Amino acid sequence: MLYLSELMMQHPEVDSFDRLLEVVKERSKTEMFFRIDVKPPFSDTPDNWEDRLEATFT
Repeated sequence: MLYLSELMMQHPEVDSFDRLLEVVKERSKTEMFFRIDVKPPFSDTPDNWEDRLEATFT
């Protein structure tokens, strides 16, 4: 299972929500489940951030 908090710790170079989406998409190829356990701390995080992360993972 892929946890968002763990993913962000593994990729400290991620500095924007759009870059986070790229990393999530990449990891979705090898992971089956995704748990959103924290809110991304980026200034460009949109209001519908959870929906966008889930859609990117699937």
